[in-house]
Amino acid sequence: MLLMISELGRPAGRREHTGVRTMSTPMPGKLPRGAAFWLLAAVFGMLMFASAAPSPLYVVYQQHWHFSALALTAVYAANAVALLVTLLFAGSLSDHLGRRPVLLGAVAVELASMVVFAEARSLGWLFAGRIVQGIATGAATGALSASLIDLQPAGSRLGALMTNVAAAGGIAVGALATGLLVEYGPAPTRLVFWLLTAVFAVALPLIALMPEPVVPDGGWLRSLRPEVAVPAEVRAPFAALLPSIVATWALGGLYLSLGGSLMHAVLHLNSHLAGALVIVSLQGTSAVVALLARDWSVRRSLLVGPVALLAGVVLALVALRAGSAWLFFAASVLAGVGFGPSFSGALRTLTTLAPAARRAEVVTAVYVLSYLALSLPAVAAGIAVAHIGLSATATWYGVSVCVLEALALLAGLRRGEPATAVPVPSLLPIPGPGTAAPCPRVLAAQHR
Repeated sequence: MLLMISELGRPAGRREHTGVRTMSTPMPGKLPRGAAFWLLAAVFGMLMFASAAPSPLYVVYQQHWHFSALALTAVYAANAVALLVTLLFAGSLSDHLGRRPVLLGAVAVELASMVVFAEARSLGWLFAGRIVQGIATGAATGALSASLIDLQPAGSRLGALMTNVAAAGGIAVGALATGLLVEYGPAPTRLVFWLLTAVFAVALPLIALMPEPVVPDGGWLRSLRPEVAVPAEVRAPFAALLPSIVATWALGGLYLSLGGSLMHAVLHLNSHLAGALVIVSLQGTSAVVALLARDWSVRRSLLVGPVALLAGVVLALVALRAGSAWLFFAASVLAGVGFGPSFSGALRTLTTLAPAARRAEVVTAVYVLSYLALSLPAVAAGIAVAHIGLSATATWYGVSVCVLEALALLAGLRRGEPATAVPVPSLLPIPGPGTAAPCPRVLAAQHR
């Protein structure tokens, strides 16, 4: 899932934010700012493409190596946990060390993870690949989102927009392209990763030519201290909105870890493309609706989001019961309609109520909760599959999501919209296997 702020247009030139010193012109002999901007947008999209690529392959790996659903969900969760830990510790690293060195290191690590996937021969290789990939994505996300803001045209909001588009497009295209290659291409578990290895190998020397917007300040070691807290003023609404945040991300975790297995074992679609399309149905719809609903009021988001997500999950449960794949696809699209507004409404409420100087702490706390919800329920589902089966597990999982969203809806009806609006949010929430929040300290600066 990705969050970016749209109120980022600033005049070009030297500026200060959270101690970050930026240069007004690129260094001689480097890429022009415009070319570097579009290069980084493409790199962001390819990182998200790569993060989504393993999901349609989980069923293939499971068939080849005969591991359990618990192992499958643990592989998925390992990526989310590695990404979260890296983001907490290194999310602000590029503010102090420089954008270019952090991006070079992160993309090199991502390239290494692609080689691990391409040569994977056992479950252990999958764990290694997903953990390494989570580290790379967590390190790159803060630097990329900040770089796109640094290099965007003066007075525009193109950096935030392209961050959102790259994340949404990368995840959807990654899942779809991998499904197509697995279904119709040679070497189904290798080809996509070797292609991605080539892409990142080409990207590395180009990143080395990008202008460096940040003057290193020597404070990189201090920036490695993670900070997670919820201010007292926000604790009550945070607790009230917690069910919606957990439900949204947990549903994304189910689709991304066991979506392919549901299509194969419960709905009896043997096409690997079907496992990819069910992810696209949820994630792609979520991305489109989040863009269309970016100007909705908080109250509208907190009402429409949970209602649509609730209706989608209920319909999905009916589809699983009836064994109807097409109904399940339709249900996934409907759930995707509620996906973005449900989470963005919750986050907008909390960032509005938080003191300006502590909004970054609130964002960080929300994302810690979110990544735990993305991974831990999926692992619990993997354990449950071994005892009650995949169909029953999906049913109880869906019922739990419905209960949580119903609680969130009731809380939204009772609470109303925050009285004070601030220009925090144009949000694009996209729960995904590798997407991340931007650097919390960059967020803090934009709200001061």
